[in-house]
Amino acid sequence: MPYVLNDPEDFVDEATEGFVAAHAHLVRRVQGGVVRNQEKINGHVAVVIGGGSGHYPAFAGIVGPGLAHGAVMGNVFSSPSTQRVHSVCKAAESGGGVLLSYGNYAGDVMNFNLAQSQLNAEGIPCKTVLVTDDIMSASKEEFHKRRGIAGDLFVFKVAAAAAEAGYPLDDVYRVAVEANERTRTIGVAFSGCTLPGKTEPLFTVPKGRMALGLGIHGEPGLSESDIPTSKELALDLVTRLLEETPDSCRNDSNIRLSVLVNGLGGVKYEELYVLYNNIFAILKEKNIAIVEPEVGELVTSFEMAGASLTFTWLNDELEEFWKKPTYTPGYKKGAMSVHSGISQSVSSHDEKKEISKGSAESRDCALNIVKILQIIETKTSQHSDEYGQLDSYAGDGDHGIGMARGAHAAATAGKQFGDAGAGAGSTLEAAADSWSDKAGGTSGIIWGIILREIGKEFGDTKAPTVGVVASAIQKASAEITNFGKAQIGDKTLVDVLIPFSQKLSSEAGSSLAQAWRSASNVATHAAAETANLLPKIGRARPHAEKSLGHQDPGAASLAMIIEAIANFLEGK
Repeated sequence: MPYVLNDPEDFVDEATEGFVAAHAHLVRRVQGGVVRNQEKINGHVAVVIGGGSGHYPAFAGIVGPGLAHGAVMGNVFSSPSTQRVHSVCKAAESGGGVLLSYGNYAGDVMNFNLAQSQLNAEGIPCKTVLVTDDIMSASKEEFHKRRGIAGDLFVFKVAAAAAEAGYPLDDVYRVAVEANERTRTIGVAFSGCTLPGKTEPLFTVPKGRMALGLGIHGEPGLSESDIPTSKELALDLVTRLLEETPDSCRNDSNIRLSVLVNGLGGVKYEELYVLYNNIFAILKEKNIAIVEPEVGELVTSFEMAGASLTFTWLNDELEEFWKKPTYTPGYKKGAMSVHSGISQSVSSHDEKKEISKGSAESRDCALNIVKILQIIETKTSQHSDEYGQLDSYAGDGDHGIGMARGAHAAATAGKQFGDAGAGAGSTLEAAADSWSDKAGGTSGIIWGIILREIGKEFGDTKAPTVGVVASAIQKASAEITNFGKAQIGDKTLVDVLIPFSQKLSSEAGSSLAQAWRSASNVATHAAAETANLLPKIGRARPHAEKSLGHQDPGAASLAMIIEAIANFLEGK
């Protein structure tokens, strides 16, 4: 468990401030993350990476000359918000466009994709390459569904080297795609990891046993076995990766591999070198050349006792870029001169928003919305551990923390707007922006959409009727299914939101309190029914069976919030 911290809520911010203070010659802080602290080269592509915190040196630690131009930093094990991605890209770009690259996780995909759309609309060319190297998270036939783990280092490195060489965006994209398609990783764990402020690990491995196919966010392994010797482990890992040789490389008589033995935090360097020694011997016997191998902690997961092995099948271009020097806080290769930083200032303050007044009716509604947001804040805080536990059965265990953090931010922003005389719509949209930004992750963007769509429908000129409320929920539901692609039966929040919306619409002749209560009962039942479903999308999908018998955390938290609002409307 993490031992050195103050308030767990401040962990990422304090760690970031310390990181920047220690490496101010290389990085500077911007809203949402960090960027290089050197003069930009006009017209060059900016490679921006990112994801949840808790994996140092990924992601901030590999920003610097020869590698990433910027890193977007989410909360621990939680994707950064759209606002953060957009902000870091704007700070990093220098006229040549932006290449985004990150691990293939639902929350990251949602937030980065939305930011990419915003950048392109603003005239900043932007493309994305998802890292999908984890062979245990999906079959060969579903390569595009695989997670991104330690192999992202290679993808980031060669993409950045191509950008540094002056390649245009289309060619940097091509190089990164090729790198990802030739990269494969497999991981093992001997113990779980623990989130800051928590005392129990996200998953456990029985003593003397090893879990195969773990995730770097605390997702449990897919199978367990007795701990093998290092030679046995090396043979198993190498065999599995070589079985994954890309089709384009199968007839290559001169195989060259980039090899990364990565420690996840609790398996230290001497042990990693023992493992590499055995891997080296196996590959030498097979006449497979190794090009500039890496052994160390490069993509971690707090104190998780685990390791992963990554192979990348090289061609001439990828080998050239892999060998290029780099100098970052957490990863160095070769020798290069580094110019002094251009600024040591920390720029992380939120922009002030203009607050326009609403009508008297809408202002009264806004004050009730503020009360509801405060109730949601209290409820999510009370149930944070419960929803974190639900999430840990097959996911990364951060749902409770993310909901509590987002609800707190929404309540704070809502009160600021409500007290200033804003209407219901503006109050909800301010709450939406704050929830999305502070929570990050899948739940952050989903709740941002819900509140924002309701706010648009409410407006600032009159109090909403039952019909307007029902229409607002219906539009929020449609926007979420369109954006996230989840459907009924996928074991997500949608399994509650759609039947709730449908029932609310059918109760248009009732009072708001009566209609909402009737729909709330449907939502509670729908949430309970998710215990019988297997997840079909998102981080929980590779561990589907482990979630059977447990409600989906997003569905459960939504039903809880709906019921809390029903109680408020009834005056309870």
